[in-house]
Amino acid sequence: FLYNDTVTFYISVVNNLGRTWNNQQIEELKNCSRNLSGLKPCENVGFDEKLSNERGKTCRDFQSFQKHARTKHGEKLYQYEYCEKTYYEHRERTHPGLETFVYKKSVKGSSTPSGIKVHESIHNGKKLYVCKQCGKEFANKSELHRHKQNHTGKKSCACNQCGKAFTTLSNCKIHERSHTGEKIHVINHTSEKPYVCEKCGKAFTRQKCYKLHKRSHTGEKPYACNQCGKAFTTLRYCKIHERSHTGEKPYVCEKCGKAFTRQVYYRIHERIHTGEKPYICKQCGKGFAHNSAFHRHKRTHTGEKAYTCKQCGKAFTTRSYCKIHARSHTGEKPYVCEKCGKAFTRQMCYKLHERRHTGEKPYACKQCGKAFTTLSYCKIHEKSHTDKKIYVCEKCGKAFTTLCYCKIHERSHIREKPYICKQCGKGFPVMSAFHRHKQTHTGEKAYICKQCGKAFTTLSYCKIHERSHTGEKPYVCEKCGKAFTRQMYYKIHERIHTGEKPYACKQCGKTFSHQSNFKKHERIHTTEKYI
Repeated sequence: FLYNDTVTFYISVVNNLGRTWNNQQIEELKNCSRNLSGLKPCENVGFDEKLSNERGKTCRDFQSFQKHARTKHGEKLYQYEYCEKTYYEHRERTHPGLETFVYKKSVKGSSTPSGIKVHESIHNGKKLYVCKQCGKEFANKSELHRHKQNHTGKKSCACNQCGKAFTTLSNCKIHERSHTGEKIHVINHTSEKPYVCEKCGKAFTRQKCYKLHKRSHTGEKPYACNQCGKAFTTLRYCKIHERSHTGEKPYVCEKCGKAFTRQVYYRIHERIHTGEKPYICKQCGKGFAHNSAFHRHKRTHTGEKAYTCKQCGKAFTTRSYCKIHARSHTGEKPYVCEKCGKAFTRQMCYKLHERRHTGEKPYACKQCGKAFTTLSYCKIHEKSHTDKKIYVCEKCGKAFTTLCYCKIHERSHIREKPYICKQCGKGFPVMSAFHRHKQTHTGEKAYICKQCGKAFTTLSYCKIHERSHTGEKPYVCEKCGKAFTRQMYYKIHERIHTGEKPYACKQCGKTFSHQSNFKKHERIHTTEKYI
């Protein structure tokens, strides 16, 4: 554009900013424009002189100068009526004449045509940017670039303290606060909560949280699963649910390879490897890896039982325990085994039962490598290597690694049998023996020998039987080398070397190493003939 037009335009802009130029400043501007008069229009816009406004703000080019002038006066040329969102940016063309790009429903403004298009996509649901690798769509370019790093694994931002890498600068800065101890909060200092629920009176600092809360009263669930139609209050929960159909588990543990559908589950799992227990009880000092477990533990000190059964009034510390108990009244067993049809009231019991069919034993002893179906059994076994048997029977002096085993043993002295069969009245000292007995009434034999097809009520009996085909004798006496197919036989044999005789006659005091011999002897006093 012409030199005179340039001077006139600059002077008018600065005057609009509320400042007037003296003659010397206007003369300097004219000299500057004369030097640039030989340039092309596009070069004239990008000259390197800095123009300063009244606040000392400097701009390297005419485009930035013009943009800054608009931000001071709030000039927004591109407008959108729906949510009154505004934009300030304007990309200058070869001529400084301003072209107004206005959306048809415009009331509120935007400075760029691209800005209005991006913002339109928020309301019409269109996502302009698509990932070429997985096809995922995004509303803006920055989200697409962040997503691409998931495929490349690129983590360009590294922590200055520990060197840990992150995909975004914001995540890196948040991490760095863990070293500096800085805690940035978003709650205002006045604790003002302007958004109040009309139905329950609960107040919120953010409108977004208030709107989500309202759905708890209205029951509104605007996001539905495409597969099963199940509805959710938030889009995030809906996407997490959809992974149950696709089987997608994007969060994978680097140490053991276990995958998770949600990041929160992955973070909790990580603590197994690190041993981190961030939730510490102030009263007893016990640490917990999970917040829910920590809150349950706190109730053991307070005695609080907030959840009560509607049928019998029994109280529980957690809602889940209360729901499980309620099934004892209704008889509901929602977890059914697909292989044998057995039903369970608790998911945990169902999962353990499944392992009997699959033979899965995920927990292995660190000392000898022996595998177990549950973590508790594995920990009990590991204590046998440390030789710490701190629980001692008061009657015979026999020691045990756990209090549970010690109490079960003590029942053999007092002949306590707390588990009674309702059908035949037979009693059992151990629950596992009681459950095995119940199957004699139902006739259920879910475990079948692969060699001969013989069926058994329990997996252990089936495995013992299979050893008759293979000739395997896994229980070997360390003193004489004699081997046995069953642990029970091995334990009885051990008494020969130790001299232990746990069965004592109350009538005459005679002791026996084997229960069957003890039973035979008792008949002498009762005059019962043994055939």
